[in-house]
Amino acid sequence: MKHGRWTNAAAESRDRHNQADLIGGSLSFFFVALSLVLSLKIGHAHEPPEEDEILMQEVVVADTPLEAEKPPLPSAASERTITEQEIALQPQTGRPGNLLRLVPGLMTLNPSGGPGKGDNFLVRGFDADHGTDLAGFLDGMPLNLRSHAHGQGYLDLNFLIPETIKDIQVHKGPYQAQYGDFNTAAAANFVTRDIVSQDVATATGGQFGTQRYLLMFSPTKGRVRSLVAAEGFYTDGPFIHPNRYPRFNGLLKLTMNPTTRSELSVTGTQYIGRWNASGEIPLREVDAGRLNRFGSLDPSQGGRTQRSTVHLRYHYDTPFGGSAFAETYLQYYRLNMFSNFTFFLNDPVNGDGIEQDDRRFLYGGELGYRQTGELFGMAGSATIAAQARIDDAQVRLANQRQRVLLSTTVNSAIHEASYSPYLRLEFKPAAWIRFVGGARADFFTFNVGDRCDASCAQHTSGKTAAMITTTKGNLIFGPWFGTEFFLNGGTGFHSNDARAVVSNPTIQPLARATGYEVGFRTRQWDRVELLVALWTLDLSSELVFNGDDATTEILGATRRYGVELGNRLKLLEWLTFTGDVTFTHATFRSTGAAIPQAPLMTGRADVTANFGGLAASVQMLHLGSRWLTEDRSVSAQPFTIFNLVVRYRPVTKGPWRNLEGYLSIQNLTDTQWRQTQLFYKSQLTTESRPAGDIHFVPGTPRMVVGGVSWYF
Repeated sequence: MKHGRWTNAAAESRDRHNQADLIGGSLSFFFVALSLVLSLKIGHAHEPPEEDEILMQEVVVADTPLEAEKPPLPSAASERTITEQEIALQPQTGRPGNLLRLVPGLMTLNPSGGPGKGDNFLVRGFDADHGTDLAGFLDGMPLNLRSHAHGQGYLDLNFLIPETIKDIQVHKGPYQAQYGDFNTAAAANFVTRDIVSQDVATATGGQFGTQRYLLMFSPTKGRVRSLVAAEGFYTDGPFIHPNRYPRFNGLLKLTMNPTTRSELSVTGTQYIGRWNASGEIPLREVDAGRLNRFGSLDPSQGGRTQRSTVHLRYHYDTPFGGSAFAETYLQYYRLNMFSNFTFFLNDPVNGDGIEQDDRRFLYGGELGYRQTGELFGMAGSATIAAQARIDDAQVRLANQRQRVLLSTTVNSAIHEASYSPYLRLEFKPAAWIRFVGGARADFFTFNVGDRCDASCAQHTSGKTAAMITTTKGNLIFGPWFGTEFFLNGGTGFHSNDARAVVSNPTIQPLARATGYEVGFRTRQWDRVELLVALWTLDLSSELVFNGDDATTEILGATRRYGVELGNRLKLLEWLTFTGDVTFTHATFRSTGAAIPQAPLMTGRADVTANFGGLAASVQMLHLGSRWLTEDRSVSAQPFTIFNLVVRYRPVTKGPWRNLEGYLSIQNLTDTQWRQTQLFYKSQLTTESRPAGDIHFVPGTPRMVVGGVSWYF
């Protein structure tokens, strides 16, 4: 970041044209698709419904509660399934990743004041950065990016359209055999719906120039089930230097049954976005009154990104209780990001601006067979499968000033592949005990080629390979009097950046995590639900590859443990209270020093009313103080914010029955809070020496957003 405004007129003009094109393209898609669905509606208005028509739940609140599909039986007390009804009652923040805040102890924060950048994730004593220890999936397709230009396991969820999500299945700890890389603290699988029962067009607007347009419809709902969704979003944000963030998301999904025993689905997504960012700012400048908390020291920060995916899934159910399944996927990804974290610490003339560029193809799939039945009188199932994944990436780090290239630090061609067979077992020896577990092996190859010329500061190349085996086991006892008890244990891992692995033989390519958990869930009188989980998680090597300066820091083994408490109370037939609180302890095993950024306490609560056509929720979110340095000398500021969401759709018959109103107020009390908070050294042009300080991104002030949806 630098003092003053970005004055590259040509770049500004190009940005404006690109943003206008993007918004125009989104609106054009919106209206073209609207015309298409209207023509389909008119053309089929007199056709009888298919006999095998499948109807999904509406996104909006209906006049009577809608029965949701039963989620899979939990194998751990800490498992969480986020339903579409909960998704519908979340604030319109423009950040789909915030849906994960519904998971106890999982906090998402906005880094760098740039809405297009991937979230920061805090979970189970991990500052999982942008996804290093949180595995993300869309219908089972992996979303984390290995050896990414900005951070290992980079998980950008901005391409998701919340209304297309049927549910989110979240598993804490490394206890599930189907999940491999990055599943140490948690894994989250976003499950998309096949169709919508009512087509919908939504227009939303609010403070800071925020606009959102959504069109979602199902042209066919019979033997071929289809879902089309398009979203256009724009915001300037609360910053003095506007974000100017346009985003377009699209989704197309087709599901069909080639035979009575088989199902085939094809899903495609498209995401394009670009943004300006204010970056993390030093607290000393804000406290001295020299910098507004929504200001910037280098407003040329920001970036642009794109992601395109195609995902094909197939399964065939045999007459003997078995199911053969296969899937394959292809993704194209591009990120070009400009940042400045330390200002003039390293280069007092040009400043410390960097450019990170990542361009890759990611492809892979899974092939397997599942058999259900009885063995020695025990009901159960066995799954044997193999997964494969390949990342072909071009990753570059360079120095820049106001988005003008100065020099290249490192430029690498990375070919990283993994091959992962696994076995998953589930059986029930008695009516009161259930076992879920398995094992997997992961084989990795790392191949890094140097694409730099002689002027580059670093030259990295090499090849290596690694393998790791992991085991999982979950015992579930009960239910007795509405209560189940859980014992869980397992090992998992996350891969490390290929550039670090091939350049330093002492670095573990695959860092092993070992976790244990004990807990219970109880449901009483159909009105009270409680859960308690005690857990511990060890990581063999805490390694950080810093994509901002292409350096590696080996931090050693770590230990984390904690407790999670949650409850749901049905106060009245139309009024529900839910709440949870988590406590965590996180240290380095050799020294007992604190792990910076590790969340020590989180809390969440909401009161939700469903009455007639009205649904309203008041929500509280709390993140406690956490250490920012290993010696515990500096801590982050805690925060507590409140949000309000209201939806209303008339229940009476008439022309207004197809309209729904929406109101969201984020940060209801207008609290001054901080999102990402880091402690490091930086230097300004007015300073003669570096200064260690907290650098932070301000939290959103009170923000009102409202909109209307038309169902047709």
